[in-house]
Amino acid sequence: MPSRLIVSRELADLLKLLAHADRLRMIEELRHGERDVTSLATALDLPSTRVSQHLALMRAHRLVEERRDGRNHFYRLAHPYLADWILDALPFVDIRSRLEDADHIDAARALWGAGGPRSSH
Repeated sequence: MPSRLIVSRELADLLKLLAHADRLRMIEELRHGERDVTSLATALDLPSTRVSQHLALMRAHRLVEERRDGRNHFYRLAHPYLADWILDALPFVDIRSRLEDADHIDAARALWGAGGPRSSH
């Protein structure tokens, strides 16, 4: 029984970390590959300082890895399948919101599910 408790707590901590729209959008952007803070900030229409703070938190929890090239810092998902896992959660959002936000959910599913151009929303 104690192992189930430990795993449950660890999973709850992960879900708390993921429970922020900006971080979910960053994971979606990083699904396409390595990005620097400036390009993430531009793609997500967020201030660079905010992106840096989220990335620092995600790095501390080993969700992203950092590579430095001179003054530039590049980030990538430590476990790329995390983005797929989040995409797999969209049906649960779909069930809760089908009547109100169906178009938004369908658009997000199409954008997140495509391997093509990067999206900011």
